[in-house]
Amino acid sequence: MSQSPKVVVVTGASQGIGAETVKALRALGHNVVATSRSIKQTDDSNLLAVAGDIADPTTAQRVIETAVSRYGRVDTLINNAGIFVAKPFTEYTAQDYATITGINLGGFFYITQLAISEMEKHESGHVLNITTTLVDHAIDGVPSVLASLTKGGLAAATRSLAIEYAKRGIRANAVSPGIIKSPMHAPETHAALGALHPMDHMGEMSDIVNAILYLDSAPFVTGEILHVDGGQVAGH
Repeated sequence: MSQSPKVVVVTGASQGIGAETVKALRALGHNVVATSRSIKQTDDSNLLAVAGDIADPTTAQRVIETAVSRYGRVDTLINNAGIFVAKPFTEYTAQDYATITGINLGGFFYITQLAISEMEKHESGHVLNITTTLVDHAIDGVPSVLASLTKGGLAAATRSLAIEYAKRGIRANAVSPGIIKSPMHAPETHAALGALHPMDHMGEMSDIVNAILYLDSAPFVTGEILHVDGGQVAGH
């Protein structure tokens, strides 16, 4: 993998996969602008924290402006922020719909527009989205219509962006996780959640981070939806 420093923006960066991604990027020497509602600035001068709601267009603007004012460009945008609410379809409320679409779709839309505008100035860049294998392989007992509606939209948008910007030096890819051991899943649920995968265990956050790092270092890969899901997308 290339070790040349990049300027990378990471959303949903205060915990879980986002936080682990930030650590890995800094270990490679990349400059990182990280955002989430609760993120706090650290002593690391090359890790800039911008707190805010990613569903708010002004947060996206502050994040990209911070990256450009400090480093002069944006090389990679990792759209990791997302929310999953498992409810029977008819029990979703209007507020559920607004919250989930706001974060999963609005949070992608606003910041990606701004990031690509900056990438176009340098004729290079990479947008990487985090989706979910539930988009391709629904699971009985795991109600996921709003996840599939929004994250499925990201998967489709990934391919569209890849084609629209292929000749302009900008790539777009996605990582599609299965169920990953992260703070959102209590340890007592791990056995049951692991059994939902053909490999009979959950993934680790490092599995997703490694997939992100691979795609970001693969200049001939664009429009790819990389499933890191223990075989879920292949079937049961």
